[in-house]
Parts: sequence; structure tokens; C-alpha cells
Amino acid sequence: MERECMEFDVVIVGAGPAGLSAACRLAQLNQQSDQEPLSICVIEKGSEVGAHILSGAVFETRALEELFPDWRTLGAPVTVAVQDDSLLYLTTEYNHVRVPHFLTPKPLQNSTDNYVISLANLCRWLAEQAESLGVEIFPGFAASSINYDANGVVTGINTSDMGRDKNHQPKSNFQAGIELKAQYTIFAEGCRGHLGKQLIKNFSLDKGKQPQHYALGLKEIWQMPADTTPPIGKVIHSTGWPLSESRTSGGGFVYHLDNNQVSIGLIVDLNYRNPYLDPFEEFQRFKHHPAIKQHLQGAERVAYGARAIAKGGISSLPKQQFHGGLLIGCDAGTLNVAKIKGSHSAMKSGLLAAEAIFHAFSTSEKVPDYQGRFEQSWLYEELYDTRNAGSYIHQFGTLLGGALSAFEHNLWHPLLKQPVPWTVHDKQHDHQQLRTSHDCLPINYPKPDGILSFDRPSSVFLSATQHEENQPCHLVLTDETIPIDVHLGQFDEPSQRYCPAGVYEFVEVNGKLNFQINASNCIHCKTCDIKDPSQNIRWQTPEGGGGPNYQNM
Repeated sequence: MERECMEFDVVIVGAGPAGLSAACRLAQLNQQSDQEPLSICVIEKGSEVGAHILSGAVFETRALEELFPDWRTLGAPVTVAVQDDSLLYLTTEYNHVRVPHFLTPKPLQNSTDNYVISLANLCRWLAEQAESLGVEIFPGFAASSINYDANGVVTGINTSDMGRDKNHQPKSNFQAGIELKAQYTIFAEGCRGHLGKQLIKNFSLDKGKQPQHYALGLKEIWQMPADTTPPIGKVIHSTGWPLSESRTSGGGFVYHLDNNQVSIGLIVDLNYRNPYLDPFEEFQRFKHHPAIKQHLQGAERVAYGARAIAKGGISSLPKQQFHGGLLIGCDAGTLNVAKIKGSHSAMKSGLLAAEAIFHAFSTSEKVPDYQGRFEQSWLYEELYDTRNAGSYIHQFGTLLGGALSAFEHNLWHPLLKQPVPWTVHDKQHDHQQLRTSHDCLPINYPKPDGILSFDRPSSVFLSATQHEENQPCHLVLTDETIPIDVHLGQFDEPSQRYCPAGVYEFVEVNGKLNFQINASNCIHCKTCDIKDPSQNIRWQTPEGGGGPNYQNM
């Protein structure tokens, strides 16, 4: 197919914190030098920058300080400092204990140097800074495939075709995707990026690494009444109930934002074993706990979303450089699970990528030395120091795993001034953890009350998700017989529960059971691509501009 071609020095896939930080830093370095101006392009599959961004988020400003030391005077939307920080252990459906500070692992403790933010709004601000530095940003364009030269070097990407019908045939408004050529391509798609997954496999970037591990984060924004005085800057993390009832790890959060808003969410580790577990329904239960629902009294739910989280840490981190480009941020898996923070680390990986690529342009290096810069950075040190946090929880459970993490960071590090000499590994893929439905008990979830708990359709409505209906399904089954012939009997087909948007369901047509994919509901969380026990579902990008339209998530 003939495609329009545009050439740039650097193409960046994804306008999240990693991609935008890389764009800004590269433009800064170029302006500070006497080299020819670099052409830098950022493409974003969301309808606008921030439309697909979702995070808690408690934010550490370390990387932002490096990128824009004057971020305060520039008006960055980072204004609500943490004022009160607590960790709760929800012992039962009704009771809880507040974990003393000395027993809370230090990486999880938040000070007034941290801020409660909307990551989507921060990305919009970063996009403004990038454009003021001469970066071109194109929202509504999804990178669908990678281009290579005859030697296997990445030469850029193609954007998705627009205007194909469900049978992949061109419609009257058909427009072929554009080929974007670049000397270097930076992939910053976020967790479980579909192109990042291909790069990892193609270049064997994860050779010698433990599997990547994931969680599903579900989040809502609630609007408090105007006449209330909420505790702005209050941060609560929780563990225990309701996930403890099914021996599943994860935890909840409640963050009090400005503008009388509350951010609330539940993170469910995707190594759970019971196929009847439903993360969405666990989140609805979580909000009914007395320690949590008190923060929602009189409030109205105004936004909903969900997103997978890469949480394997440095033991799962693939090599991030290859011929023709780099894999950065959550596309690689730079989140610090011990801190439950990934924005600052994604931004730092973007800064390192920009510096490595700029140096390559200056010296005609074929492969930018990202790895060397990474291993000399505070990002590497931070990820190495916290490398055991996730594995402790997976291997030993929430209580013992949390205690081991507290011992490591609250006693060993302060006393010996060095990381522990051991590394705990977690070598089994999350999708391999499911037990059969015959070995597990069904979970009977209560019906939503419409006050604190809700159903999937009304929740997806709040995500403002939209897709062109008549387009190829972007959720591809490798074998269409597996859901009914294999998974239904073995696991009661778990996709009808682990999807937080109701994409997958069984319908009876003329007395025959069919597996139906409601692709227009998809909020691009990627959970199906991760948790399907046969790895039978492949998430690929739909037409650009489709998916959720988050405002301040």
C-alpha cells in the first residue's frame, strides 16, 4: 500500500510522562547546542493529550526538577502537597487498624515533598512546554506497526488506517495510515504497549529476566459538595480486605485533591488465582468499608477508568535500547512498586533517553548508550534498592511480605547503608497462576446500591469511551474456539470478570452459545492481553482517537 511519508529526526510514540519528558529534554539540548535544529514528533493515540492517561497519583517531583527547575513559576499543575499520610490494614469488612509509621516501609511513606496530582493535567502541561520548544505533537494518531530496514534496524512506524469497516475493507472515508520515518524512534506507549511487546520479542530484550508482572488499577473521581471542607492533601493507602478474602494481593488508595475532589481506587495484582474473582466488583466492595466510605459521604462520582500497571521492577526490566530506538517508561516497566509511583521514574527514563539520543547525534553513534546512562542514574539505584518489594508480596503474602519490606527499608538500609545482598525472584507469569474453576469457589458479589457502588455500563459511560463502531475489532483472538471449547469449562471464561469494562460476554443466539466481544466498550486497560490464561487475546490499536476520554485522571 502506498502511504504518505513524513521524515523526522526523532519520532516518539506516546504523549505520556515518559514520551513528553524525552521530547522536552531533547528540544532543550538541541536549543542549547550549535547543532542543526532537530525535528521531533510525538504521536498520541488518544483524541487529545491526556485522554488516555490514568494514574493515582501521588507525585515525586525529582525528575520534574531536572527537566524544568522553574516548574512552579511556569505554572505546572502540581500544587497540592501531601499533608497527612497513612497506611490502613483493613482487617475485615468492618474493621481496620492504622499501621504505625515505623512499620510502614519507608518507600511507601509520603512527605510534603510529594504532591497529589492529576497526571493527565500534568501531561497536558508538558505538551504545552514541548510545543513551545518546537516539538510537533499529533494527537488522534495511533502507531499501528513498526518499520525495519533490511538489516533489522527500526526506521519508524506506521499510523493506523482510518476508515476501514469490520471486514477490513475500505469505506468511503478511507485514509491510509502515514509512514513516519526517523533516525531514532522512542516507544513510550505505557504499560503493555502493543509495539513494545513486539520489540521485546523481536530483539529478545527480556532475555535472562524474570517475567514482567502486572496489576490492574481501577480509579474513580468523586466531587464533594461545595459547602464541605475536605482535608486537601490527605493520602490514605490500604491493604487487606476485600482482596484478602480471596488471598489476592493489592491495595486501595484515597487521595484528597483540590477543587473538592477525591481520587479513590483499588489495585489488584494480576497474579490472582481464583478465576471467579472480579476486580471491578472488588473495587465496588472496597468503597463500602467504613474507613473508606466516610471520605465519600455526600459526594458524587464524576469519573471512572482503569489501567494495567507494570510492577515487576528491575528484575523484570528488559533491555531498553536496540538498533534504531529505545523503549522507555511503563512501556519497559520502570514503575517503582515499593513507592506505588511510576510518573517520576517514567519521566527520568525519558530524560535519559533524550540525553543518550542527543549524544548519538553529536557523535554519530549507531546505538545510543541509554543503558550506560541508566545504570549510572538515581533511577537505577532506586529500582535496584526496591527490587524485592513486589516479589516479597507475591512469594510470602501481604502481611509477611510487607514486614520483610519494612525490615529491609526501615532497618537494614539505615543501619548498613546499603541494599540487602539477596534478590527474591518471581518467575511464574501472571496468566499461569489461575486455578481451574473446579478448584475454586464462586464469589457472590452484592448488587450495586447506586450510591457507593455501581455497575459496569454506568461506569464505562463516565470514562467517555468512544470508538467508531464499524471498524476492525482491535481485540484479536488467536483461536476463536478457545473461549468456549477450553476456557469455559476450565476457568468459567475469566475474561467476563477480569475486564473492567464489560467487553467480553457470552450471548445465546438461536440456542447456541457465542463468545461476544464488545470492542466499543474497551477502555484500553490491556488486562485481557495480560491475564488471558492461554494468551489468546491480542490487544492492538484501534483507529486513532478511539478509547476513553479522561479529563483529569
